[in-house]
Amino acid sequence: MDDDTEGKLGRYPPWPGKVVSPPKDLKKPRGKKCHFVKFFGTEDHAWIKVEQLKPYHAHKEEMIKINKGKRFQQAVDAVEDFLKKAKGKEQNADGKGDSKGKKTPNKPLKILEEDDEDLSALKDPSEKDLTDSDPEPSTIERLGAGPGTGLKWESSAASSMEPISKRLKIIEEDTGSTSIQAADSTAINGSITPTDKRIGFLGLGLMGSGIVSNLLKMGHVVTVWNRTAEKCDLFIQEGARLGRTPAEVASTCDITFSCVSDPKAARDVITSRGGRFLEAPVAGSQQLSNDGMLVILAAGDRTVYEDCSSCFQAMGKTSFFLGEAGNAARMMLIVNMVQGSFMATIAEGLTLAQATGQSQQTFLDILCQGQMASTFVDQKCQNILQGNFKPDYYLKHIQKDLRLAISMGDMANHPTPMAAAANEVYKRAKALDQSDNDISAVYRAYIH
Repeated sequence: MDDDTEGKLGRYPPWPGKVVSPPKDLKKPRGKKCHFVKFFGTEDHAWIKVEQLKPYHAHKEEMIKINKGKRFQQAVDAVEDFLKKAKGKEQNADGKGDSKGKKTPNKPLKILEEDDEDLSALKDPSEKDLTDSDPEPSTIERLGAGPGTGLKWESSAASSMEPISKRLKIIEEDTGSTSIQAADSTAINGSITPTDKRIGFLGLGLMGSGIVSNLLKMGHVVTVWNRTAEKCDLFIQEGARLGRTPAEVASTCDITFSCVSDPKAARDVITSRGGRFLEAPVAGSQQLSNDGMLVILAAGDRTVYEDCSSCFQAMGKTSFFLGEAGNAARMMLIVNMVQGSFMATIAEGLTLAQATGQSQQTFLDILCQGQMASTFVDQKCQNILQGNFKPDYYLKHIQKDLRLAISMGDMANHPTPMAAAANEVYKRAKALDQSDNDISAVYRAYIH
């Protein structure tokens, strides 16, 4: 069965897509009535709950108002082009019915919407739910049943028919570090085959929440625990199991992740059960966590790293194995030291521009047209100019990492004067009650 759709995945924006048949080796999520969707303008696929399906045409204008991004507009253009071609095929086939003189009607367009409770699910009563017993298409490239409904599965999705080990790009360097990169890096990539191991997850903060959501979307069996138990409720509704204590989670799961804010919190959730260990700090932000686009730095037991491959594909765009335990933590401190210092320098430049009578917006425009152009610079600076310091990465955490990086430099007898200077600015921002704001709130240290 095939439908054109426009969809929203959890925290993702509504997005045009098409219901298609899944690859034969792709397991359907447990306990959910859902369809397998190919998203227009991307190579992404995902299982989507039936209740999220809604008519495309009825809500098209509303969805366009919500989403202003360039990629979304390209996706809308792609679905409109698809519809135009489908209509042309139907007109060409007019009068050419089946052997009984009947034409196969096109199925209605749908949109997917998870968060808007005012939009009730609308479903074609003539179509049946997709179940594990539904017949598979005879060929992966011919998914349509009627005129204009066929959609070719692009070549990159062929990887979903292979064992997981064949869908990974392995890059080994002279240093002995290894990178594992998903063939399709976004979290809404339906080609991920989830591990059959039971996954435990401790900590549902800014980063952990997005990670768990993506693990569940990709079909992993996850047991969650959080110090504030109420945060578990949403994930229980999405199919997670509840663990009453960290020890219970560790004792009932094959692999347990811990995603907490600092060394003390990490020590508080550690049990003495024993087992294999892999450190895996992540580089990114809340948005990247939600999008499944984190960078995972891992070190420790190599077999655990390999066992976690489907989890890492669900939560990130790439992962690196850096050898013995400790290497990942050290590398992450260096990465965050650079990021924190860079953010402080950008804030310093914005305030200096203002102090000398220059336009801050023009300063940003110049940066975004030069060699330092990046999504990070654009988003952080735009948020600063709008006075939006909602945390995407807590300021107190980047200051903590700067402090630890400076300490690491001291132990290695290596100077870190830039980090030390940035650290002082963040300490001033913390004194101005900016700890729980975004790292971009370091800007306020320069204007008070």
